[in-house]
Parts: sequence; structure tokens; C-alpha cells
Amino acid sequence: MPLLAIVRHGQSVWNLENRFTGETDVDLTPLGRQEAITAGKKLAHIPFTCCFTSILKRAIETLDLILQQIHGKDLPVIRDKALDERNYGQLQGLDKAATAEKYGEEQVALWRRSYSVRPPGGESLKDTAARVIPYYTGNIEPHLKKGENILIVAHGNSLRALMMHLEHIGEDTIATVDLPTGTPRLYTFDEKLQLQNVVYL
Repeated sequence: MPLLAIVRHGQSVWNLENRFTGETDVDLTPLGRQEAITAGKKLAHIPFTCCFTSILKRAIETLDLILQQIHGKDLPVIRDKALDERNYGQLQGLDKAATAEKYGEEQVALWRRSYSVRPPGGESLKDTAARVIPYYTGNIEPHLKKGENILIVAHGNSLRALMMHLEHIGEDTIATVDLPTGTPRLYTFDEKLQLQNVVYL
């Protein structure tokens, strides 16, 4: 029975500063690195076959730290922009609280959490799903179909889009779903890739 583990990168500098990050390539904080190490310890019992991550360094470093803990330095790692965080457009770099004061809490909540509303010049979660899900079905699912255990380290919104697909979460419900940093979420499938169980480690 194949396993899929997804991990949102550890806390980043802009997570700590409460800024919209999106595609901006920022570093992990010391806490973020520790979160990645802790995630690795939680995943150490799983014999992974292959790993996927984005091209952004906060996800790459998180994966590197996890691999150190699971003694997986020889595992193949595939990096692809399809797994990058959603583009927050003109909001990238802005303080979230100040943005809410300027545009209103309701508008910022729509930009951040809704499925189809785009922030100015950026991507909606729907747009993000339009690149994440085809990449998953075309490049990751075939490994699972062969019975392999796969690890994906990516971002809050790219992984929320994948969660919608895997867990059949609706467009309204996804607005209430948040994926904590550095916390593995483990999916167990049967041989036909029907989801059997999902749990945080």
C-alpha cells in the first residue's frame, strides 16, 4: 500500500514577519529549520523512493533537512516550478496586518483564502490548482501506482490545492483549511490508489 507524505516548508523569514511571501525566494528561520528536522524525525520510519519539491529555497532546504534525518541523501529529488507557492502579485512583501487595514479584513480574507478570487496581479488557489494537480497526476501519481512511497515538500497553497484533489475538499471548505509549517500529513492508499487514511504525524 503506497504512502504519500506532504510537508509544508518550515517557518520562513516572511512567515515570521507576517508578510505575503508568494513566489519571493526567502530563507527559513532558525525555528523553520528546527521544524524541518522534527518533521524528518517523524518520517524516519518510512522507506521513501522519491522526493518532489518546488524550486524555492525554503522548500528545498526543508527537504534537505528532512533527508538528513531519514538518511535519504541518495534519494532522487525532483524540483519543479509547478509546486511553487501561489503568486500573490502586488501583495508580495506587504505586511498582512497593514494590508488588512488598507483594504479591509474581508477583502484580504478573500484574497488569501477563497478558491477563485485573485489578489491584484497574482494567482488564485484555482490558478494554483491548475498547475499543481496536472503535475501530480502526470509525474507523482505514476510512482504511487507502482507502490512507491513519495515525499512532497512544498508550500501552503500548492499543498492546499493538492489536498483538495486528494481529499475531495470543496471550494467553500478549503477556505477554512490551513496546513501548518513543518508538519507531515500522511496519506495511505490501496493498490488502486483509493485513499484509505490520512493523518498528521
